Amino acid sequence: MKILLAYSGGLDTSVLLSWIKEKYNAEMVAYCANVGQEEELSGLEEKSKKTGASKIYIEDLQEEFARDFIFPMMQAGAIYEGQYFLGTSIARPLIAKRMVEIAKAEGCDAIAHGATGKGNDQVRFELAAAALAPDLKIIAPWRDETFRAQFPGRKEMIDYCVAQGLPVEASMKKPYSMDRNLLHISYEAGIMEDPWFDAFCPENKAMFKLSVAPEDAPDTPEFIELDFEKGNCVAIDGKKMTPLEVMQTLNKLGGKHGIGRVDMVENRFVGMKSRGVYETPGGAILFFAHRQMESITMDRDTMHLRDSLIPKYAELVYNGFWYAPERLALQALVTETQKNVTGTVRVKLYKGCCYVAGRKSPCSLYNPDIATMEADPTNAYDQDDASGFIHLNALRLKVNAKVNGPENMM
Repeated sequence: MKILLAYSGGLDTSVLLSWIKEKYNAEMVAYCANVGQEEELSGLEEKSKKTGASKIYIEDLQEEFARDFIFPMMQAGAIYEGQYFLGTSIARPLIAKRMVEIAKAEGCDAIAHGATGKGNDQVRFELAAAALAPDLKIIAPWRDETFRAQFPGRKEMIDYCVAQGLPVEASMKKPYSMDRNLLHISYEAGIMEDPWFDAFCPENKAMFKLSVAPEDAPDTPEFIELDFEKGNCVAIDGKKMTPLEVMQTLNKLGGKHGIGRVDMVENRFVGMKSRGVYETPGGAILFFAHRQMESITMDRDTMHLRDSLIPKYAELVYNGFWYAPERLALQALVTETQKNVTGTVRVKLYKGCCYVAGRKSPCSLYNPDIATMEADPTNAYDQDDASGFIHLNALRLKVNAKVNGPENMM
């Protein structure tokens, strides 16, 4: 049997690689995707071989991640439960796609992952695999009772590594868990499980990696200009950039000004509520600027239709349905809505907040001659017409009041 494992070189995946190899008497192939986690990837090949892998793939997927996953999601205006920019959620379908492709190329019988049986990631990995390789077997040790019995905690994992001579460095306890990529960092578990704990208190400043506390941000605001073409940011301050460069640049700018911090209790797909703290500095700026660009270029009813679908789109990403036909259908609609979202947005960054400082577009639907409170030089809008417009819209309300009584409407 040949199995491909999602591998990071840390304690959990080192144990998993060795344990799966022993249980299934399998040849193990390790896979590590660089999606911007900024972890040290050098030395992973040697470490994986010592842990029992016959081969390891280490790939830099950051450009593809930004171009084909983050940017399309930003075009959709997707945000989960009004706060979460879906940083972890959107990385999983890309990693799963590459794992499936490599598993096929290697002739693997199964792919394996280290996602827990309580979280969303197990669903995301496996739904993606089901859509792309329905006959490929999935191995999820955390849903194996014998694995959980053998490793009830980190101590047992560390003891196992020592006994097996596996090359890992691990401490007995971390105060929280982290997941980092190009779009964000998430913090959960440990001290984060108490929703009354103030994650942004001064004593907890050392936890954050991407951003300064807003109160420690510069006292002088910074202005930047983002150029958009068909809903995608293509330049910052006049400098053309790839999607990856855009995200890297905005992460630095947003982090410098303490932008993009979120503390929320969210609803996991598996049914429980979970508290998560997030840093999304670049994503928060891009999300805000994109919306401002849409405000002057997108037709009203088109915008409202797309906006009505944002909760569904975000839910599909969060729940792992990136490769589902309904997400692809929604994306086609989103792409159509973005064809005129072109122009420039000027943004002010200051003390954890983004403020719009100007917007312009060759595709602008905003006409100051029509919108003016002064005399309309174009005669495009006759204010007398509003009387009939209001009368027609009020008709059903008047009928209802006469039939049911206006007191029932209060």
